[in-house]
Amino acid sequence: MIDIFSILSMLGGLALFLYGMHVMGEGLTKLSGGRIERILERLTSNRLRAVILGTGVAAVIQSSSATTVMVVGFVNSGIMRLSQAVGIIMGANIGTTVTSWILSLTGIESSNIFIGMLKPSSFSPILAIVGIALLFSAKDGKKKEMGNILLGFAVLMFGMETMSNAISYLKDVPEFTSLFTMFSNPILGLIAGAILTAVIQSSSASVGILQALCATGAVSYASALPIIMGQNIGTCITAIISSIGANKNAKRASYIHLYFNLIGTTLFMSLFYSINLIYPFAFLNNSVNQVGIAVVHTAFNIATTVVLLPFSTHLVKLSQLTIRDKDGTETNDMGREMPESLKLLDARFLDMPGFATKRCRKAAIEMAEVARSSLDKAIGLLWSFDASVMEKIEDMEKLVDMYEDKIGSYLIKLSSRDLMDRDSKSLSFLLHSINDLERISDHAVSIAQSAKEITEKGRCFSKRAIEDLKVMSSAVMQICDDMVTVLGNEDANKAGNIQPLYDVIGILRAEIKEKHIKRLREGICTIKKGFVLIDVLTSLQRVAAHCSNIALSMIQINEESLDTHGYASSIPKGEGSVYSRQFNKYINRYVLPTPSE
Repeated sequence: MIDIFSILSMLGGLALFLYGMHVMGEGLTKLSGGRIERILERLTSNRLRAVILGTGVAAVIQSSSATTVMVVGFVNSGIMRLSQAVGIIMGANIGTTVTSWILSLTGIESSNIFIGMLKPSSFSPILAIVGIALLFSAKDGKKKEMGNILLGFAVLMFGMETMSNAISYLKDVPEFTSLFTMFSNPILGLIAGAILTAVIQSSSASVGILQALCATGAVSYASALPIIMGQNIGTCITAIISSIGANKNAKRASYIHLYFNLIGTTLFMSLFYSINLIYPFAFLNNSVNQVGIAVVHTAFNIATTVVLLPFSTHLVKLSQLTIRDKDGTETNDMGREMPESLKLLDARFLDMPGFATKRCRKAAIEMAEVARSSLDKAIGLLWSFDASVMEKIEDMEKLVDMYEDKIGSYLIKLSSRDLMDRDSKSLSFLLHSINDLERISDHAVSIAQSAKEITEKGRCFSKRAIEDLKVMSSAVMQICDDMVTVLGNEDANKAGNIQPLYDVIGILRAEIKEKHIKRLREGICTIKKGFVLIDVLTSLQRVAAHCSNIALSMIQINEESLDTHGYASSIPKGEGSVYSRQFNKYINRYVLPTPSE
């Protein structure tokens, strides 16, 4: 008779096992800080290297599904070709078998203390102690994440032991052991393995469950083989779900994953069972253990990769036949106008916060460079107006608006994820910055419109006004360049140089305005020209103010201060201070010409 408590223990062990695997995999992904994804991003077209890379990535993050989802995201973003994706997908299937080898260590039996320590039940308590110590005592985000990984692994192994122990009590229950008799039918076993893996969306986890069931002794090789084949097919569901809403090439990448496993399973089962009909394999009726499961799982995936790798181009063509283009050409569902960096802000990468944050930063840097270039062109129009450049500035302003919309929306989604401290700070800084960058672009358009007004009405600034504007605009371009550097490097030290320059720009504006009033009194300048001059000065100073906002945000987030303006007023400005030295440098560099000059 089946013991209800054994069933509950088995299900509880399964829950702990799945949770531990989730925590460990998530921790490994976060600890990588986007490095794994960047390695994949720089992938070359060498197929063998792609397989090795895919194997390594899946082994590190303990999931072929997560690796394949990454690939789908890269293909969807256009930074990886289908031909490159094939090798990564094949390698991911091999890499995920590492988990089964780790879990097979539970079967170690030895009186030797050193060999006994290799058994997870022996060393996982130590990992749990170290993990909880790191989690509660460490202040560094990386150490805390390492604690999570160690705890996740300990929980995973504890769940595995609990499952195995609970199932061992059921080995003498005929109703339980008879379940595995039906799985010796290859078709039923394959379907069962595929359904189980599709439900829990992890072949590593489903293989681990199968390894735990081996404790009953009721699982034979005849039952295990088709289940393992089905598990490889079931794991494809994650990538297929991920490709919903993606472009055609991303969908093709998910189907390559499916076809790889389907073809490999068909070939293996056809060949294996055909030979078995002629020369029956005696080992099929033997009970399989954890190591046996790991061997079969690894051998199948390596053999399938060796056989199908030379036919990778055919897998690409098969996926293209499945997902066809209406006009026979590959299309970009995201539109040609969208910059590459914005295409990389893919929802699939939200589960990889470190990588997603770096993608946002790269997009924000591009946004800053566009805004800076727009300002440079607008200032140039003040000396020599060109209608085509004016149109270019207006187009750039629309592009900056697109950056703000896409980056802002993505950052909001990303903020709900569990981020490491450094990524959380970076996210806060970017959220503060993108609005300032958009306003810089708006002021560039305002300056360009002022230049247009001067030209259309046949007016021009006086020679003295132009000389003054050139000095101030040079200082503003300097602060803009420094801001782009701060944004690109997240350099708090460089950010400290911006406030003194901003204050110098404020002084320049006041001096130019005073000189303008003097020219008005002397009749050298007119009131109408003066209105345009004041508008340009205001736009230039506001650009500097937005650059200062970005720099102060960098500093206050780095120092965990909440009041940006309060921080600005608290900067030490006494003689000999860093601020004072920088201020004196800039005040001597940007000097307005005197009338005699």
